[in-house]
Amino acid sequence: MINTTEYNLPDIQLLEKKTNQFLVWTPDKPYIVLGASNRADEALHVENVKQDNIAVLKRPSGGQTVMLTPNILLIAAVYFNHNSARPKEVFTNINSRIVEVLQDLGIRNLSLMGISDIAISGRKILGSAIYRNNNALLYHAVLNIGEPASTFERYLKHPVKEPDYRRGRSHSEFVTSLRETGFLHSFHHLAEKLTASFANHTLHE
Repeated sequence: MINTTEYNLPDIQLLEKKTNQFLVWTPDKPYIVLGASNRADEALHVENVKQDNIAVLKRPSGGQTVMLTPNILLIAAVYFNHNSARPKEVFTNINSRIVEVLQDLGIRNLSLMGISDIAISGRKILGSAIYRNNNALLYHAVLNIGEPASTFERYLKHPVKEPDYRRGRSHSEFVTSLRETGFLHSFHHLAEKLTASFANHTLHE
């Protein structure tokens, strides 16, 4: 049995600000975050999680379980009065902007995959999810800068649902990182580029 706590990381706090906001940040330590429909016993290698004392949270948004570490960049945007926005359009719009930033920094072979992923040569580097309440829509994403896929193998089971392009591949076969592609920029530099690209869009949409 694993104790889970309500998702309380910085991006969820954007919903309290009542204005369109954008946030790029890095976790202070490892976390495991269950999707709204996930169960810890189905999604996790429970003994490894317990042994390493990894905090397990449950977020209100959909999608599958993710691992957050200081080697991962988190990207979030909240839009108020966007109840009519369709999730697929939101994913395409925001993920396309992220692709543009990464391409400007020299990353090649990027593509939008599945419902809400970004991949390099068919291997996932970003996954995203949406939470919507009566007033706001929250998009948040996990961009793998340098976390080895072996970390995900240790804690996360194969998901019960997967995008078609995964084709049953293990975490190590399916997931890659920017560092593995030769990305040499700092977290800070990438965060600045993303923030500059998104600021005007997020605040005025």
